[in-house]
Amino acid sequence: MIYLIDTYTWEEVQKHTKSGDQWIVVERKVYNVSQWVKRHPGGLRIIGHYAGEDATEAFTAFHPDLPLVRKYMKPLLIGELEASEPSQDRQKNAALVEDFRALRERLEAEGCFKTQPLFFLLHLGHILLLEVIALMLVWYFGTGWINTAIVAVLMATAQSQAGWLQHDFGHLSVCKSSRWNHLVHKFVIGHLKGASAGWWNHRHFQHHAKPNVFKKDPDVNMLNMFVVGKVQPVEYGVKKVKHLPYNHQHKYFFFVGPPLLIPVFFQFQIFHNMVSHGLWVDLVWCISYYVRYFLCYTQFYGLFWAVILFNFVRFMESHWFVWVTQMSHIPMNIDYEKHQDWLSMQLVATCNIEQSAFNDWFSGHLNFQIEHHLFPTMPRHNYWRAAPHVRALCDKYGVKYQEKTLYGAFADIIRYNTNLKSHGFTFKKSFCSELFLYNMKQH
Repeated sequence: MIYLIDTYTWEEVQKHTKSGDQWIVVERKVYNVSQWVKRHPGGLRIIGHYAGEDATEAFTAFHPDLPLVRKYMKPLLIGELEASEPSQDRQKNAALVEDFRALRERLEAEGCFKTQPLFFLLHLGHILLLEVIALMLVWYFGTGWINTAIVAVLMATAQSQAGWLQHDFGHLSVCKSSRWNHLVHKFVIGHLKGASAGWWNHRHFQHHAKPNVFKKDPDVNMLNMFVVGKVQPVEYGVKKVKHLPYNHQHKYFFFVGPPLLIPVFFQFQIFHNMVSHGLWVDLVWCISYYVRYFLCYTQFYGLFWAVILFNFVRFMESHWFVWVTQMSHIPMNIDYEKHQDWLSMQLVATCNIEQSAFNDWFSGHLNFQIEHHLFPTMPRHNYWRAAPHVRALCDKYGVKYQEKTLYGAFADIIRYNTNLKSHGFTFKKSFCSELFLYNMKQH
């Protein structure tokens, strides 16, 4: 018996991009994901961001067990691209896409996607050791200011390193089974950090799917508090959007962004997300962290000072988190959707920081941000093996591969947000000053 299958052109596929009517293409097959998006484990928005597009590269990047996922996608299959249609949409470079696919297969064959369990066990062990040392210091030396400062630094270090570890499990890059990755992820982010796995997945996968893309990457959605990139400031100027004095952003960024992101914004967002979306398992894990913390520290500090210590630790962790995560993204290109291929899209939005033992530990190997974004399920201890191959592919196609020193990356964040030259106080004609000059011309 011969079964007939419907065929579609890219023009037809690209008509289905609205909520409730969304098609995607994976490996030349066309899928209607309009209703299934609500049940997608990675969240409904990440698929919606690829509606009307070829999602093959994103599909491959996010799913370690492709045969299993393909089985679940069969009921959504509605047809395939016409034979005369190219595999890539919107004039993407087919040769580059094919070479990147071949690179991934080569790295898989070389074992770059295989985990070293001892690496992650030792990483977890050093986090727990820091927690134990902090508590023992209070137990033996009391609650004096100097000892409390040391304890706070140890706790902030443990929290930051636990943040990098939960990131590994959240990307399914540690255990062979996705189920075990999800379970340990809930333990690390919930019990060790007091946050939500569901909230993190929903937010972070969008960032990876469309990094630095307005309306698709939540990390560049600054809730009208900050303007980023070179496009948004001009757009706000044209529309006369004045929620805040953006021409003074360089003055208030360092008092609002790094210190308050985790203790205020994320803290509120996490609990609101868990309650509003009924993430009750996450809530239980999260509460277990707070129960453990206050049982351990209220007996020494009392409730009031235990709360102060908690928020001070979050304050320090927030600085660590912001500087590490933004050094590879904020100074890069931030714009609206350009429909680029996977390699080009990730490379314009990310850069690397040079490798060293300290940089690897300090950033949770996110100094290899390029390799991490290209291969999010790759265990982080293998990024260094993939880096030379990625650089060679970028050189072949003229894609800019940026690597900075840690100092240089931090300096770029400062320059980016203050718009000051390295040696003096003359404003650069960059995003804040462009907006300022634009508004001056309007008057």
